[in-house]
Amino acid sequence: MILISRHLIPKRYAGLTLWPVIFLKTPELRNDPVLVNHEKIHLRQQAELLVLPFYVLYGLEWLYGLLKYRDIHRAYRQISFEREAYTNEQNPNYLKTRDSWRFTYYFFNAS
Repeated sequence: MILISRHLIPKRYAGLTLWPVIFLKTPELRNDPVLVNHEKIHLRQQAELLVLPFYVLYGLEWLYGLLKYRDIHRAYRQISFEREAYTNEQNPNYLKTRDSWRFTYYFFNAS
């Protein structure tokens, strides 16, 4: 399900996924297949981890990155869930061929 909310999404971002909803900043973004695919990848990750552990791991990875890089944006981009989503967001068939728990590849193979 996709909902529109200008207020829920941080300024620098266009979308946000909170199981089971994808929030987009503007209605026009529904037509952005790359953004929607990116957020659908997050839905799959969240489902695999039964939702709550996803958010715990996401937050811990972000905090680790913040301590390591001292840069909010870089810490965000280094989160394994984000690396999987950004790497594969332009592949419309990714979720059809994706192996279960694929985000672990990105977790154990830090860039």
